[in-house]
Amino acid sequence: MRTRHFWLKKIEELWKEKSIIWVSGVRRAGKTFLGKSIKGAVYFDCELPRVRQMMSDPEGFLDGLKNKRIILDEIHRLDNPSELLKIAADHYSDIQIIATGSSALGASSKFKDTLTDRKRELWLCPMLTEDLKDFDHKDLKHRFLRGGLPALFLAKDFPEKEFQEWVDSYWAKDIQELFRLERRHSFQKFFELLMVQSGGLFEASSFAAPCEVSRTTISNYLSVLEATYVVNVVRPFHTHQATEIVAAPKVYAFDTGFFCYYRGWESLRQEDLGTLWEHFVLNDIQGHLQIRDVQYWRDKNGHEIDFILKLRGKQPIALECKWQANKTDSKNIEVFLKSYPNATVLVVSNDTKQSYSKKIGTAVVKYVNLSDCVSILQTK
Repeated sequence: MRTRHFWLKKIEELWKEKSIIWVSGVRRAGKTFLGKSIKGAVYFDCELPRVRQMMSDPEGFLDGLKNKRIILDEIHRLDNPSELLKIAADHYSDIQIIATGSSALGASSKFKDTLTDRKRELWLCPMLTEDLKDFDHKDLKHRFLRGGLPALFLAKDFPEKEFQEWVDSYWAKDIQELFRLERRHSFQKFFELLMVQSGGLFEASSFAAPCEVSRTTISNYLSVLEATYVVNVVRPFHTHQATEIVAAPKVYAFDTGFFCYYRGWESLRQEDLGTLWEHFVLNDIQGHLQIRDVQYWRDKNGHEIDFILKLRGKQPIALECKWQANKTDSKNIEVFLKSYPNATVLVVSNDTKQSYSKKIGTAVVKYVNLSDCVSILQTK
């Protein structure tokens, strides 16, 4: 039994604010395991008909659980999940609840009320750096190749069959039940192409022909994938300067394991590590900060910064992700700083053990490891 200390601590912090926590994340990210690992919590699997029958009378159900902690797993299986959670928040605040689902709350029409100001949300991302410590496994290359879904990460042999089973389950249990999309072949083809091209610029029309659907349908598919956390849409940061890219987003796979699987990689070459590190940094930042609004910067001459975080009223923070610090292209940073001289620039590398600063042009750039990067972002 492994204890995921980082996520359990997050839950305890959120319960101090509200009695209801909506825990979301992709299928098999570990939501069920996390809920069951909370000591003393009463677990309910909403996929079971008898459990759903128990909850058909929300007040009668909650009356028997006063002053308890309860886990309502896969709550979207209820006919009206919002009703139960709203009643609990308004009239049973002594009951601490974790409700889990595979999509953002309100992404499906099943949620008639998004419980504004009645709940806190926790996005359970694929395994972070802290999870590797809890799983007694510090090999990043293993994490890259297997991905961050615990069952696939821990599999004795390469879990090729499990990757495909995950996709089949995702279609049947998430897409069909929550969104009722048609044309399975087209949707899964789009999913596969996005995994292969992860981290690249996205243009909907380029997917329409191979997926045999319209550009509008492709845009709809992307929205569904984003709502279910299967892709991260990273939009361009700009201030409407003439030289900046302002419209084309980049789309990242939710997990390095699926990126590798669809590329047919059974082992990793040195040249593969840079893009996988970029994916891993994005995942760690999103997990720690619980944000999806990460951007990138690019100009029309091809100069690019991997990620930009822009907090309201503050200067942008630019992140360049490098597996090896000495592979940093200072030209991209120099061009970016000409437009944003007051920005903070962090070069996040795997081989930086101790943070240090370096002058690029007239600006000072900080070279950091991922742990220090997260700490800096949390204080901004």
